[in-house]
Amino acid sequence: MMDALAILKTVFGYPAFRPPQDEIIDHVAGGGDALVLMPTGGGKSLCYQIPAIMRGGSAVVVSPLIALMADQVAALTEAGVRAAVLNSTLDAERARQVEQDFAAGRLDLLYVAPERLVTPRFLDLLGRATPALFAIDEAHCVSQWGHDFRPEYIELAVLHERFPAVPRIALTATADALTRQEIVARLKLDAARIFISSFDRPNIRYTIVPKDGGREQLLRFIEQRHRGAAGIVYCLSRRKVEETAAWLSARGVAALPYHAGLDAATRAAHQQRFVDGEGIVMAATIAFGMGIDKPDVRFVAHLDLPKSIESYYQETGRAGRDGAPADAWMAYGLSDVVQQRRMIDESEADEDFKRVSRAKLEALVGLAETPHCRRVQLLAYFGESSAPCGNCDNCIAPPRVVDATEAAQMALSAVYRTGARFGAGHLIDILRGRTTERVATLGHDRLKTFGVGSDRDERQWRALFRHLVASGILIADAEAYGALRLTTAARAILKGEQSVQMRENTVEATARKRSRRTADESPAAGADAGLLARLRDWRRRTAQAHGVPAYVIFHDATLAEIAARSPADVDGLAGIPGIGAKKLERYGPELLALIGAAGDTVDAPV
Repeated sequence: MMDALAILKTVFGYPAFRPPQDEIIDHVAGGGDALVLMPTGGGKSLCYQIPAIMRGGSAVVVSPLIALMADQVAALTEAGVRAAVLNSTLDAERARQVEQDFAAGRLDLLYVAPERLVTPRFLDLLGRATPALFAIDEAHCVSQWGHDFRPEYIELAVLHERFPAVPRIALTATADALTRQEIVARLKLDAARIFISSFDRPNIRYTIVPKDGGREQLLRFIEQRHRGAAGIVYCLSRRKVEETAAWLSARGVAALPYHAGLDAATRAAHQQRFVDGEGIVMAATIAFGMGIDKPDVRFVAHLDLPKSIESYYQETGRAGRDGAPADAWMAYGLSDVVQQRRMIDESEADEDFKRVSRAKLEALVGLAETPHCRRVQLLAYFGESSAPCGNCDNCIAPPRVVDATEAAQMALSAVYRTGARFGAGHLIDILRGRTTERVATLGHDRLKTFGVGSDRDERQWRALFRHLVASGILIADAEAYGALRLTTAARAILKGEQSVQMRENTVEATARKRSRRTADESPAAGADAGLLARLRDWRRRTAQAHGVPAYVIFHDATLAEIAARSPADVDGLAGIPGIGAKKLERYGPELLALIGAAGDTVDAPV
């Protein structure tokens, strides 16, 4: 592994591997196949980039998104690695040159989309080249049970059929047991070693709050925790994306919308502003995010419930890739469950797919409702055991668990006496004794349950109905516009044979609490603020001159280390993580001039 470690230090500027990177690299560089499950920000890319440099020939990296390819190629090129991309953004002349370089072995890595790889033209090109290895990134896209299914991925089994001696490494940040099985089967990775790193992202604080005016809650969260920071806000619909971006902008947050309905030029411009800039908040559908390699996203927020824990984990994992403290925040209500259930039931998928989708949704709702450590439950979903983390909302401000049996009996009785034809809003009116026009017209003010729960406010009743749905005691009938129906589990509660224990409804108690990881532990702690500002300004101008995102030049953590250490010579710079030999040669003199100039400006290179 000395060769691999030397590459890590001299090319990428890092002193040591994170387990199990060294094992994976050793296995793949030696010709073995691998399936790698490693969280976002865990260093998956190095697991194929270093073997690609070690082995003879050129590695082929299959990636689903153009943005991801461009960012990785830009970062590799900055580090002195011979990398290129072959996709629709290239003109014919440039594409021919890349193909010639690849066939002649003049590239260490070539990035392609799955659609291009399986074409006869590219397979013929592969036959004329010497592939070092095949890396299949975002491998969960092969699974029809997954959250980002791409049918083109299924055809990638052709690599094993045509090039059985070339090692393959499939990588993903999210795959439960079912998805892992399908990846192995679809890609014919039966003989592959499976490496499962911890799914834990300890720098991310998970917070899920009852939805109560979602946008106002979101704004308070941003102002209290991340004013002026980069973040992503996920919404389910295009309309909500645009309304949220406009609403935040009107309140002083630099927000942009992103969804598939925008024209390509607008999407590209907004994405570029987000990637290149600092402090931009992107309101987006899930069309945005996969392949965005921005390390300094400080929060990911959800104003609507995702489809599954896999989706939630993948989307929240886009925060804090640099290892600094970050937040995953979500506002969730009963209407979110009804909406997702309706989308499943009304889809054209077969019954098996719908059944699995409902189970995945129920697991996510269980995560939202749990009074226990969210990280423990999240990791358990992926088969990993852990202890309470101390850095989620339930650990920071543990909710009280209360006996809600009597209230649950009232709620279930109201469902039964109204014929299970109404949603939570109407049932709450009955329980609280509100004589609305609808209640009076239907005669529901004469029911025995009318007014029996007047001592509870609407928020408390909504929390109870949400818990009953999450626990499988009630089910939201999507075909009846969210009408709540009793399940067989309700009988024992109505008869007093089973109790109902639930978390007490608290509203954003953790917003005022400090996590175990404070701002003092961030990468910028101890840095000279003035020097750090000058370094960031230099990085911005240098990135603009090179036409790449700022983090391709250096990550925030590297600049913070420079500002904290203020090295006086090249040897001092060489010891800072993230500064490899090529970057030291290219940028060392300018960085040293900045450090020594006590505020003088250094021109960016052209």
